[in-house]
Amino acid sequence: MPRSGPGQYTPGSFARRILALANHHAIQFDSLLIIKPQLTDELERHVKALDVWRAQPFEVKTYRGLVEHVAKLSYTNRNHLLFFRGQDRDFQSKAGGSTLYPAIYRGDNLARAELEVRFEQLSAAERALSRLFEKRKIAGARDVSRKRYVRWSILQHYEVIATPLLDVTQSLRVACSFAQLSSTDPFCFVYVLGFPYPSNRISINSEEDVVNIRLLSICPPDALRPYFQEGYMAGTPDITTDFDNKTELDFRNRLIAKFAIPRAKHFWSAGFEATPKTALYPLADRVEELCQEVITETQTERAAASKLGLLVVEWGKLEERLLPWARQVTERNVSVREAINALRARGALPVDVATELDTVRRIRNAAAHAPGSVTIAEAERALDQLRALVPRISWDNG
Repeated sequence: MPRSGPGQYTPGSFARRILALANHHAIQFDSLLIIKPQLTDELERHVKALDVWRAQPFEVKTYRGLVEHVAKLSYTNRNHLLFFRGQDRDFQSKAGGSTLYPAIYRGDNLARAELEVRFEQLSAAERALSRLFEKRKIAGARDVSRKRYVRWSILQHYEVIATPLLDVTQSLRVACSFAQLSSTDPFCFVYVLGFPYPSNRISINSEEDVVNIRLLSICPPDALRPYFQEGYMAGTPDITTDFDNKTELDFRNRLIAKFAIPRAKHFWSAGFEATPKTALYPLADRVEELCQEVITETQTERAAASKLGLLVVEWGKLEERLLPWARQVTERNVSVREAINALRARGALPVDVATELDTVRRIRNAAAHAPGSVTIAEAERALDQLRALVPRISWDNG
């Protein structure tokens, strides 16, 4: 592990940054603008009165047929530039309907604490990426160091870590090839999204609350993958951990259409062939090799910080309920340790629960004040123990 210095981290320093998130002030933002797609008569009959994301995907048997559908959509939705995304599965929300979240926001019932940890892990990967670009003297190191969207784009496109950006492409062929690449089901899925016309390599449209990043313009020439994939990134201008409803960040709000295409080779025909994997993931890509170093360098710290951060945050939630209860019972201000003992003495907490809570409390304190002294395994055991204890507390007694 490198010595500590500007833009670097050591064991414990990353964890201490995580622990500071308890007082983190999140940026507010305007929600992603919902667009109303202009559908062809055939697609209109298919979706009926539903939003596109709620409707079933429209099945298309051939690439030629898909191109013809997209051509009509491009003409009828001329106020937006069309982009494409291919997936092996059509991910559904619990309420039903497709979801297209950036990776950092994925997961049902995503807790604020978990999201804050994810953003701090992203920050650690950004620091490592900037340092390695400078160390390897790769063209574009200055942009990587100075521009957050450039760092996020590289980390997302090379699958280093979850970011607030969504991979899209202007190549329908690339999107279809990606959809089929990992699919094991008879059908895979292609999404058509509408974005404002870009005005720059990083285009921020404040009226529609969309960031559109042209990877071919911001990635160094040593980053081969974006050039082969005709890659773009999409996001919201102000990224936050504080929102009223997570669906505000769902790119289903920009959906023009969604198609189901067969995985079988007969989807393609003479003159229309899938982009091979070797072209989607070209060899001898220096930035891909560097990104693997970022993964290796940060994975231990990321795992440790995730567990330590969640332990501290979830213990804090317990304290918010435990301390007022104990102060009501004792009619005085008490520490957490005194609160546990007082509630146990009065029979409000079972003896075994109180004993285990005190064990978790000690590990939590070590994590908060000397994170390097707590191993990942210890933090994980304490977190599991805490989550098992909370349902055993009879809060009604308070």
